[in-house]
Amino acid sequence: MTSTNSESEQGAVSTEGSSASPEDLAAAGASAELVAGSVGEYTRILLRRVRSGESGALPVIIGLVVIVLIFQLKSSLFLSAGNLVNLMTQAAFIITLGMAEVFVLLLGEIDLAAGFTAACGAVVALFLLAKGYPWWVAILACLVATAAYGAVQGFIITRLRLPSFVVSLAGFLGLSGLLLYLISATGKIGLGGVINLNSNVINDIEAGSLSPAASWIVMIAIVALAGLMMFLRDRRRRVGGLVAPPVSITLLKIAVMAIAGVVVVLVGNTNRSHTLLAVRGLPYVVLVVLGVLVIYTVLLGRTRFGRYIYAIGGNAEAARRAGVNTNRIRVAAFALCSMTAGITGIIYSSYLGSISSGVNGGQNVLNAVAAAVIGGTSLFGGRGKMMDAVLGGLVVGVIYNGLQLLGLTASAQLMWTALVLVAAVTVDALTRRGRTTV
Repeated sequence: MTSTNSESEQGAVSTEGSSASPEDLAAAGASAELVAGSVGEYTRILLRRVRSGESGALPVIIGLVVIVLIFQLKSSLFLSAGNLVNLMTQAAFIITLGMAEVFVLLLGEIDLAAGFTAACGAVVALFLLAKGYPWWVAILACLVATAAYGAVQGFIITRLRLPSFVVSLAGFLGLSGLLLYLISATGKIGLGGVINLNSNVINDIEAGSLSPAASWIVMIAIVALAGLMMFLRDRRRRVGGLVAPPVSITLLKIAVMAIAGVVVVLVGNTNRSHTLLAVRGLPYVVLVVLGVLVIYTVLLGRTRFGRYIYAIGGNAEAARRAGVNTNRIRVAAFALCSMTAGITGIIYSSYLGSISSGVNGGQNVLNAVAAAVIGGTSLFGGRGKMMDAVLGGLVVGVIYNGLQLLGLTASAQLMWTALVLVAAVTVDALTRRGRTTV
């Protein structure tokens, strides 16, 4: 099985009876933060891993910085507060749909239907809103419907042993037809074929924002809570006789989170209005994406379900022989993928202000797969995490946003995104080859 970042595997490093050096333990696959005794040692281990081919998210981060600098040189508006906030809201649905794909990509599978799953889920939610149901009922119905569809799709793939590419391609075609039917049917009930938002709650996901003061309070609370959870986790490990990261490394991680939070809040709190009415505050959609990221990161990294997904993606036969119910895990992964697509549908409809048959579900799902792969999730299964979708989604969002600022056509946007995707897959393949030959 491939190694993962789960707590159980990190916990395999014990404080008792280990005479090996930190470098030796790190070379054997142990987590760098657990075997390092200081920040300097931690840095040296990470640099050694980068030289050996385990670059992690570093190429993506460097590439993102380079792309941002290029667009800023081409257009001085790119790093303006207004455009950066637009980038956050534009990239949100790509990021969440990328998170959806991570669940199945970790298994070595793919879901080509996720884009139209999101659109059909949005139709369910907005239709119920138009009929007068509360917003929370509409959202719940959307999530239940999309999760049920994903479970059915996963059941067909696992029980009939059909390729997920073929089954999800059939779902892609079927759901695109269903979307056309549902939207067409709305004309018969007076909605005119386009269902507009009539819920301030859902509309505010993309259009609304926190007050500047609330933005700071929420950011401080998130960083403080994350730091507390880290310290409590380290304390549990030490009490259990396991190695825990040095306090200096934990403080370094908290500092990085705090700096990132301060930058995001400063951008959000900068007036981005060109009128006399000031518009400030962190968009609500940032909190939604952050909440999904935290929940799914914990699910994959701190639960048995997450460990099983990595195990199946690394070696399905070994996982089966170890007693893992691989069929059940696969079905659950496809259900979670489709449910997350439902979340994306809510965000996307909030971004558009409506839902119609013009939704480009095909392009959206390809952007989502691109986001996950660009961020570092392997197409071959067993390697990746939810943060990959965030990084990759930002790359895709930056490309689209920057090319739009430069006035380039949609065709240029697609071609540039394709080049970045090919580059990301090439780096992935070379990295895997380098690890194999080391």
